[in-house]
Amino acid sequence: MLGAISTGFATGFSLILAIGAQNAFVLRQGILRRHVFWLCLLCAVSDAILITAGVIGFGAFVSLYSLLPFFMAWGGILFLLVYGLVRFRAAWNGNYEMALAEQSKGLWATLGIAAALTWLNPHVYLDTLGLIGAISTQYATEFLKVAFTVGAVTASFVFFFSLGYGARVLAPIMQSQRAWRILDILIGLVMWLIAFGLFRSII
Repeated sequence: MLGAISTGFATGFSLILAIGAQNAFVLRQGILRRHVFWLCLLCAVSDAILITAGVIGFGAFVSLYSLLPFFMAWGGILFLLVYGLVRFRAAWNGNYEMALAEQSKGLWATLGIAAALTWLNPHVYLDTLGLIGAISTQYATEFLKVAFTVGAVTASFVFFFSLGYGARVLAPIMQSQRAWRILDILIGLVMWLIAFGLFRSII
């Protein structure tokens, strides 16, 4: 059982460790110290739903509808381009009074952006429904599958809450408009690079 849990934890943690659109957004909100708990909870619960679906075999559903990843990829591309543009525009305008005062968008707007970054990203389905689902097939019993799932889900909760609350250590160096401008430029680049990667994957 411990082996299945540790394998699930290592697999889940490794898949979400890379800085992506979702992680960059959580990092930004963590620095702002706004809606961190609910944002991390949304991301972790979303992962838990997808991981569980992957383990119980929902990945087969995705393979039956070959056009689904295509349409999801285009939805993700458009959203990432728009959100990246928003961050570049913020960097250009340089109006960071709200950020310096540790303010941000309202809770529902924040959660809406996070949900879009999560559920419109086709790679999350490949990782959870595909890869994690495939790895779970090595376990012959339902008990071990559950243990593997618990490990992978736990990794998501540990990662997102560590990222969200750990981002506060960056707060002391984010006390100038220049620092926020650099962060927004980097986030915008991450969004557009991911969008480009999605575009290349469907052409």
